[in-house]
Amino acid sequence: MTDNIINKFVDAEILLDESAYKKIKNYNDSAYLVDSLIKHMTTSSPEMMVLTGKVVEDYLERTSPDILKTNYRNDHKSQMKLVPQDYDFQILKDASNKSYTNGEIRDLSSYFRSRYHKLRDLLTYKRELKDSTSIKEAMSRDDVVNIVGMVNDIRYTKNNHKLIEVEDETGSATVLIHNENHEVFEHAERIVKDEVIGVLGSRKGTLVMANEIVNPGVPRIDEKPMDFTTVFISDIHIGSSTFLDGAFKRFIDWINGDFGDEQQREIANNVKYVVVAGDIVDGIGVYPHQDKELTIKDIHEQYEEAARYFGDIPNVKIVVAPGNHDASRLAEPQPAIPEDYAKGLYELKNLEFVSNPAMVSLDGIKVLIYHGRSFDDMAMTVKGMSHQQSDLIMKELLEKRHLAPIYGERTPLASEIEDHLVIEEIPDVLHTGHVHINSYKRHKGVHLINSGTFQSQTEFQKIYNIVPTCAQVPVINKGSLKMLDFN
Repeated sequence: MTDNIINKFVDAEILLDESAYKKIKNYNDSAYLVDSLIKHMTTSSPEMMVLTGKVVEDYLERTSPDILKTNYRNDHKSQMKLVPQDYDFQILKDASNKSYTNGEIRDLSSYFRSRYHKLRDLLTYKRELKDSTSIKEAMSRDDVVNIVGMVNDIRYTKNNHKLIEVEDETGSATVLIHNENHEVFEHAERIVKDEVIGVLGSRKGTLVMANEIVNPGVPRIDEKPMDFTTVFISDIHIGSSTFLDGAFKRFIDWINGDFGDEQQREIANNVKYVVVAGDIVDGIGVYPHQDKELTIKDIHEQYEEAARYFGDIPNVKIVVAPGNHDASRLAEPQPAIPEDYAKGLYELKNLEFVSNPAMVSLDGIKVLIYHGRSFDDMAMTVKGMSHQQSDLIMKELLEKRHLAPIYGERTPLASEIEDHLVIEEIPDVLHTGHVHINSYKRHKGVHLINSGTFQSQTEFQKIYNIVPTCAQVPVINKGSLKMLDFN
């Protein structure tokens, strides 16, 4: 859009000063303002060949915006982007500026207590666990066991039965899942360390024989009406030599109504929000020898380039969370990207920064944004899960009600006083990224979306045979998922 503004005035032989350019670029719908100004200058003031900011300001004061828009539409048959006038945007949960930890052992204890109590409260709300007791009390009985505990260890017997050690604040118990109890054993195959589960069974000596394993889970939610479109993107990786700048420019042109067929432009007309789930830039020093794969080798310049791209999307609310390539701390929860690194993006009035994870409300639609670093641990730990099917991982995390249940593996987690990665409130949409592969699933009314990438296959991905789905953008258009291809 930046090039379009300048080129149109060049073609009309009109000089454009910097103040005029900024006023036009920041106008709600700059495309029709450009054409209207050119028409006005060439017909009513043909001798005026220099357009200043004062002229633009006077023109906008004299011309009703509604008349300006109507005249523009009459002169142009293409479907240009209509401008959403009002945003009902709220940040429901954000961990920025809420990091309280000194890295001491007592902080780690507080962190796990926070996790346990939050998830225990969700579990004991369920009918089958309302009468649960502490592990110490349960292990003093000879009959029915009904407990809630955090998983401390998982192992197998020589006969391939499963042993799961759970603990609470009163003690620990070893739970045996018999491999002939197929339904429970299959459930147990998805259990990971440090998650919180409910166990129903009976005590046999020092063991608890499990009859049922209970997750916190999610109830089915009702579908909410949505008369607008939300766009979901992630893993743009601006600054990388494999960043697909042409595809990203086509994406921006589409949002502005300058690209796509009639149906795609109709969807663009309705776009009100763009949600970015991390890795806006490629970062610096994220992995060994990264500098060899960078076209922009300064983190500030990477964000300035990002500001130039996102500055060409003036007509929608943009919500940005960080990823592991962004200039935020690596440990989750990641605070919002600091202004010191991304001043150009902070100057965009339609852009909001949130933490990773964060929960936002878009006109009443609750969107949980999480970059997805924990997918690495889940794919390596749980049989049947992989980066290629992140929708299955999202479903499992939703049922566990935790975005990163495994502590101490590849996902760095901050041992804060409170665990901010518990899914306390059920979202309408869970939006993730990180794996660079699109996926979608509807689970109990919740849209589970992984938005792929705008980065072509890297050398690292070639080694592991990871084939990214590039420039394929999921949108929820009036409640239904659409996939738009900008390759």
